[in-house]
Amino acid sequence: MMGFDTSKDKEFMERAVQLALDSEKAGNLPVGALIVLDDEIIAEGPNALLVPDFHPGRHAEIEALKQVPIQLWQRAPEMICYTTLEPCIMCFGTLLLHGVGRVVFGAKDKKGGTTELLNHLPEYYQTGNRVFKWDGPILPETCDKLYDRAAKRFDELFPAENK
Repeated sequence: MMGFDTSKDKEFMERAVQLALDSEKAGNLPVGALIVLDDEIIAEGPNALLVPDFHPGRHAEIEALKQVPIQLWQRAPEMICYTTLEPCIMCFGTLLLHGVGRVVFGAKDKKGGTTELLNHLPEYYQTGNRVFKWDGPILPETCDKLYDRAAKRFDELFPAENK
């Protein structure tokens, strides 16, 4: 799907954008994510890859998932992850394995996004509604600029990755 699925999508994506901008101001990549349940934000995560110290697992989606209250995990299929950038393989896998019901992203990740994986998942995930609903990009006019800045910063920090 391309575009907004609910009237709340734009509101939640705008909050994810604010998290991305806050992350960038703190010295991290401009990516933000949040988890929503029953039209309420239950967890937020700015990218924390670089600050306070480098750690490869502190992507915004993972940071948000870490904040979900344990008692709510039984309702994971009802949860929505809003993220400013199409999830990478690590975040995609984490969202999938934990049963999050829907992922909404603001910009395509031209270097590391995982949209193409949806059609190649093992049979286990193709049956029984195990795969989340995948919507995006829904706010490219804003989130593409965040992606461009994140990609530029990443390329500056890790030049060997670009060869």
